Amino acid sequence: MATMADVARSAGVSVATVSHVLNDTRPVSPHTRRAVLDAVEELGYTPNTLARSLVTSRTRSIGLAVSAISNPYFTEILQGVEAAALEHGYSLLIADPHDDPVHEREVVRLLHERRVDGMIVAPSAEPHGLVAYLGRHRVPCVFLDRIVDAPEDGGTTPFDQVCAEGAEPTTRLVTHLAGLGHRRIGLVAGRPGLSTTRERITGYRHGLAAAGLPYDERLMVHGDSEAASGERAAAALLSLAVPPTALVTANNAMTIGALRALRERGLSVPGDLALCCFDDFAWADLFSPRLTAVAQPSRELGARAVRLLLERLAAPDRPARTVRLPCALVHRTSCGCPERSVRTEQSPAKVHERNLP
Repeated sequence: MATMADVARSAGVSVATVSHVLNDTRPVSPHTRRAVLDAVEELGYTPNTLARSLVTSRTRSIGLAVSAISNPYFTEILQGVEAAALEHGYSLLIADPHDDPVHEREVVRLLHERRVDGMIVAPSAEPHGLVAYLGRHRVPCVFLDRIVDAPEDGGTTPFDQVCAEGAEPTTRLVTHLAGLGHRRIGLVAGRPGLSTTRERITGYRHGLAAAGLPYDERLMVHGDSEAASGERAAAALLSLAVPPTALVTANNAMTIGALRALRERGLSVPGDLALCCFDDFAWADLFSPRLTAVAQPSRELGARAVRLLLERLAAPDRPARTVRLPCALVHRTSCGCPERSVRTEQSPAKVHERNLP
């Protein structure tokens, strides 16, 4: 089995230089780095990760805790996290908290006991125990997709966060539907307590106001962010004495549920009801009609979370940052637009970061 000394002799450098290249502990010229990596590849050298972690107190591993890993949205985020982690020489330990605050704390504790260098977590609707654990143990962490609000005592959340814009894209869906002549626009909202749910409700109400339409609380029902509950929520809206003529669903799972509710009633889209959804997904373009949707930068969210975490590990005392990425509105035909108008519009919002004091 090849050793680090063998790699050093083959590359014509010192053992210390090989160590710096493999551990990324000191700048090395591109030529030297390439020579070392070529020697590693040629000799089939495998670093002793356990021995290295004992010396550096780092395991070069990241804990990832996200719920509903089977959800296409989180699957794409996972791909972004994995690619960025691999690029920087980190492995992943993955767990599903099931959006349950108690299980969430247990999952994070288990990841912490496995000595991950840091964590990326999509927090639940009740993250107080999670935040307390991470803070008490000083675990480097990035909150992903969902924002954790500052404490009510006026303090700040000392964690980096990355998410997509939520309110503005939802506003655009509503104003688009209003522009097509709809005056009763329903919303199947997500799980109460999640920042993504709050922001999309805010965007929905802003869209109604911008279109000069009144807010009717009967036209907004929570779908709990899952397909079955989304189906029930859509069914409740369709059962109103005066049902909506257009519907916005606040994530891809609830979109599937809403489509089931429409099918059960023999209703067509967009003939009987126009439909727009938050979250684009791979087969949205294969539905008939094709789904008009907000497309989130899923993979970039995952990659950005990794970069934020690595920056936190390199500079533990720097101010916490919240990063928001823009979405794109993909116009297809489920809203009632003709086929020729299918297009993608990038959100006018720009990537922006906010330092927390």
